[in-house]
Amino acid sequence: MSGAVSTGRRAAAGPSVLESAKRVLDIEIEALRAVATRLDGQFEKAVELIGECSGRTVVTGMGKSGQVCRKMAATFSSTGTSSIFLHAAEAAHGDIGILTRGDVCIGVSNSGTTEELLSLLPAVKRLEIPLIAITGGLDSPLASAADALLDVSVAKEACPLGLAPTASTTATLAVGDALAVAVLERKGFSEDDFAVLHPGGALGRRLLRVAEIMRRGSDIPLIGLDAPMKATLEAMTEGKLGTVGVVDDEGALAGVITDGDIRRAVLSIGDTRDMTSGQIMTSAPKTIAGDVLAAEALAMMEKHSITSLFILDDPGRKPAGIIHMHDLLRAGIA
Repeated sequence: MSGAVSTGRRAAAGPSVLESAKRVLDIEIEALRAVATRLDGQFEKAVELIGECSGRTVVTGMGKSGQVCRKMAATFSSTGTSSIFLHAAEAAHGDIGILTRGDVCIGVSNSGTTEELLSLLPAVKRLEIPLIAITGGLDSPLASAADALLDVSVAKEACPLGLAPTASTTATLAVGDALAVAVLERKGFSEDDFAVLHPGGALGRRLLRVAEIMRRGSDIPLIGLDAPMKATLEAMTEGKLGTVGVVDDEGALAGVITDGDIRRAVLSIGDTRDMTSGQIMTSAPKTIAGDVLAAEALAMMEKHSITSLFILDDPGRKPAGIIHMHDLLRAGIA
């Protein structure tokens, strides 16, 4: 027996699924276009308030607007603007203590009359916290209390009943993104800054620099130009990278020796026990700078069919580090 609930009524013939989906998208696209045409000095003022804030950007709302607020706060935080979501209802039960002088508050309500949100306004004003209102209710109490007012009113919702927040939440979400990006650009937020805030994600891994994952100090396998074969093999074995750097008397990188170099020497010469590292090494090895993206190191390794690169301390050409394919794999680059 089916557990489905029947209304006893047969659904009337209507638009196809794809027609309905396209109608929703068209309505929401048109809503975004309309909001874009209304951006003015109030938006610029909002960006200035957030950019000059010495505290946090507190984003607050209820219901579907509250869900949009959570996303706004997350976007601000990930792009260099310290932000937190404050549930408007929970604020009345102690969470209002989140607000402190120096913060800026973004209040989000489509109608601008949400009771729980309006109950926060006395505390916001008492603490002299600038208020940015994102609302479709331009004559609402929220709009009247705002230091910067952002109009996200829409002609209609995409919901055929005109009840479920759809176009209005899309418009609000997009304005939140626009604010975050505008503040990001105002602050000069860079790829390096982004990587610091995203160390564990794919985006952060994509922005890792060679210097952040290279091996340093005693982990760099090095020998001198006159090292005998036995010492060379010992250094390679201890380093566990299949390669060793050869340095001159001043510590500059003169060449590298790989497993392949040794095999080729044995096949060509035979007995290599009396040879020195300088006689076997490959001179002018491929190197890379520490401040380039780790992804570039991977691309260089793949292009030249090698598994490691030395990082030099210019201008002395002294090895500052070494990066191996395994290091890139562990970091999630490869």
